[in-house]
Amino acid sequence: MTALGSALAAEGEEPPFTPEVVTDLVRQFGKAVRAHQLYLPNNPMHARAIDAAKEAFVAVWKETDSFVITIDDSTLSWEGRVVLEEPGRNSDSIPWLLYKDGVRELVFHRGFEETELLVLLTLMQRARLATAGDDDLLTFLWEHDFSRLQYRYIDLAEGVVSLDTIRGERLEKISSPSRVETEVQELATSSITRMDEYDSTLYFLDEAEIEYLQDEIRRDFGTDLRPQVIAALLDTYEQESEDDVREEIAAILDNFFLLLLSLAQFHTAAFLIREARVTAARTRTILPEQKQRLIQLVDRLSEKEALEQLLHALEETPLRGAQLDLQELFAQLLPEALETVLSWIGRSRNTELRALLEIAGSTLAAAHTGELVRLITSEDQIVAFEAIRRAGAMRTSAAVAALSGILSSGNPEMRLAGVAALSEIGSPGALQVLERAVFDEDPDIRVATVRVLGVRKHRAALKAIEAHLRTRELRESPLAEKMAFFESYGSICGDEGVPYLSDILNSRRILGRREDGEIRACAAMALGKIGTDTAMSALQKGLADKDAVVRNAVSRAVRG
Repeated sequence: MTALGSALAAEGEEPPFTPEVVTDLVRQFGKAVRAHQLYLPNNPMHARAIDAAKEAFVAVWKETDSFVITIDDSTLSWEGRVVLEEPGRNSDSIPWLLYKDGVRELVFHRGFEETELLVLLTLMQRARLATAGDDDLLTFLWEHDFSRLQYRYIDLAEGVVSLDTIRGERLEKISSPSRVETEVQELATSSITRMDEYDSTLYFLDEAEIEYLQDEIRRDFGTDLRPQVIAALLDTYEQESEDDVREEIAAILDNFFLLLLSLAQFHTAAFLIREARVTAARTRTILPEQKQRLIQLVDRLSEKEALEQLLHALEETPLRGAQLDLQELFAQLLPEALETVLSWIGRSRNTELRALLEIAGSTLAAAHTGELVRLITSEDQIVAFEAIRRAGAMRTSAAVAALSGILSSGNPEMRLAGVAALSEIGSPGALQVLERAVFDEDPDIRVATVRVLGVRKHRAALKAIEAHLRTRELRESPLAEKMAFFESYGSICGDEGVPYLSDILNSRRILGRREDGEIRACAAMALGKIGTDTAMSALQKGLADKDAVVRNAVSRAVRG
């Protein structure tokens, strides 16, 4: 508790309004801090936590226009009363996260939650993940131009109280110089070894000996002991044949595996899986159920909750040095993990993670086609979209029936993805399904479909394409759609379509009227696609057409 808070508490002054309002605000703020750490911004849990914190701020503004929160190493206080207590000097403690970088007081003003709440949460998350070489929280706060948040802090280097506000307003000093000096000394000496605590020696080491000791100390403290612990446990498992001992070790490894995932220790987690498989195969006296117990560690990784926890950690982590370990981990995933993998491919903003998930998704989908086909009809639109895309990239013929359902009832984006997937599959069944999309209500889907059928020269679609060419709807459609249908028709029909196209290009209707210039130009391009002598003869008649658009189209078709 700060000097100001202690003074208020000692004097027994009543707060200006009930402390429960501030206590609830601090509690909701703490939940928002943790939700911002654990979830992506598009996650419902993240949105609910932020909304609850904003509502709590609004409740306080009914009582006052501003309030002050004082900070100790394990508590947050208001008007001398503790409103949050979180013992433990670690990054998960909100008071310690602020206190360790010197922040001693936060002053919130009306409207803070509207634009600056999310900024503060983001800066606290950056400070929590910062390494020794990164900037501290004070630097992050100083860099941002806050207008509704003020803060007081202790300059740990100089032992003085510093003030920082965006408008240059100075607040009263909150601690006496002697109190500040005491706090600084406590922080400065809390983790430093004092040489006078050790007995002196009569002997001195030469430079080589000192360097050797320093290297050995660095190597010893820099060694990761977790793989050694895992190896020792598995050695004991192999040597001991008692069922109770082996079950206890398996349970320890199971919990340890989840802990490694939560701490982003991917190399060690991969090591655990590898060594557990080796032990299961090498141990001579192992029972079938004991062997399965060891191997099923990877099952935990495939569970939705555990895998999402891992992916949440990976989302905020540079992965260049861990890609091989992660690729090995993901290669062990079971079929039920495919849904989670596809969901994160569509949501992840980490390009390195997305590349790894693409590999894992392709591997799972290739090995478990049935699961991939099932996910095409998933209610999660992101999962369904990624499953459709994957089915097309892998040319999965088994997905044609599911894609047919998408073309019948999916939204435009999903139907367009279905057309692309069926195009890549390219089987007779896939092209047959595409024939129905020629009459889709969405023009983009019609154009994409007819272009695929034209490129594939799917003659079974000829009647459907010609039927659409004769409709009034096509004549009222954009030029891109007209060109797509006519060119696809020309790619498929051969000489049998020349009379119809020549009639459009060259013939006159009753009273000497002709087809619209765009339609005749499209017919000319279709004749160019046919490219036979009969088609060229029909084009020659259009070279002298009075319509410049038609003449240009005929010239391009003849040259082509």
